[in-house]
Amino acid sequence: MAVLAESGSNPDVELLYDINGLARSAPHWFDRIMEFVGEYGLLLAMVLLVVWCWWSVRRRGQEDAATSVAALVWAPLAAGIAVLVNIPIRGFVSRPRPFVDHQGLDVLVSGKTDFSFVSDHATLTMALGVGLFVANRRFGIAGIGLALLEGFCRVYMGVHYPTDVIGGFALGTAVALLLAPLASALLTPLMKAVERAPRVSWIVRRRAAADVPMVPGARRSVEPMDSEERDLAARLAKVKQQYDPTRFFSYAQGV
Repeated sequence: MAVLAESGSNPDVELLYDINGLARSAPHWFDRIMEFVGEYGLLLAMVLLVVWCWWSVRRRGQEDAATSVAALVWAPLAAGIAVLVNIPIRGFVSRPRPFVDHQGLDVLVSGKTDFSFVSDHATLTMALGVGLFVANRRFGIAGIGLALLEGFCRVYMGVHYPTDVIGGFALGTAVALLLAPLASALLTPLMKAVERAPRVSWIVRRRAAADVPMVPGARRSVEPMDSEERDLAARLAKVKQQYDPTRFFSYAQGV
């Protein structure tokens, strides 16, 4: 891998110089924005996207809410597992950072002394994006888009080769998809148990409208009655029928 990096005719290196060359011609303030976005901003955006997806699934409160939340919980777990899997891969490949073997790169982030292949940022964001796609396609597409942008930023910043990013995308996708069935089998029963627990059921679905305090003057939405409400309504109807004053009046007239 290092031999390929040293070759100036390598398409990987040529693409590195082409993308990183954009930083050299860009204004200083734009490079500072790309530095923050590529190092921290997109990771924060991915976390917010996961929280937004959870809030949306919880708010709808559908019958399969526990399954959806279980799939959503898998997204950050998949990202963490993918980064752990990457640790021995980076040590085995031992590919230096691009700026170690190549001169003339505009490196926006200093202090990168570890190995380059595979990119942790690309691995983490793509695992989150694919995990989101398993839970919700609309949010997942947005997450995958952010992951692709993260990969571009890492090359733009001069800290990764394009193949480092592609390897990270492949690793994150593989972990998120291949382990998804096992994760679903383990997490879905757990989320269903959480849904049945009164104190923490809000994690899976929001409280029913009957449990939410009513604002004066607001109209309460009509929802189907559960079994206890139906039993109570039947008892009230029976009592009302037994003590109906019209029945007593009719009996008195007959007498």
